[in-house]
Amino acid sequence: MGPALLIAVVIVAAFVIRTAVAELRHPGAGNARWASLKDTRALAAGAVTAGVLAWPGWLQGGAEGLVWAVLAAVLVAFVVSKQKPAG
Repeated sequence: MGPALLIAVVIVAAFVIRTAVAELRHPGAGNARWASLKDTRALAAGAVTAGVLAWPGWLQGGAEGLVWAVLAAVLVAFVVSKQKPAG
């Protein structure tokens, strides 16, 4: 496992641990943290991000580049879901 892949795994583990701690403190908080998985606008933004970054990521880093593209897509979906829609 390359160092870049290991860093991505650590970041994902940190998100999971953070969600678990929030769930222990306030039951139901875990669902609120991952609500972006149900938001179609956030999922579309994440899919576009993954699509844009997948090819350059593959060319530069192979499978590790794809992992980073997916991680970036999840982060974009998380940020977009927290924004209020205009209007």
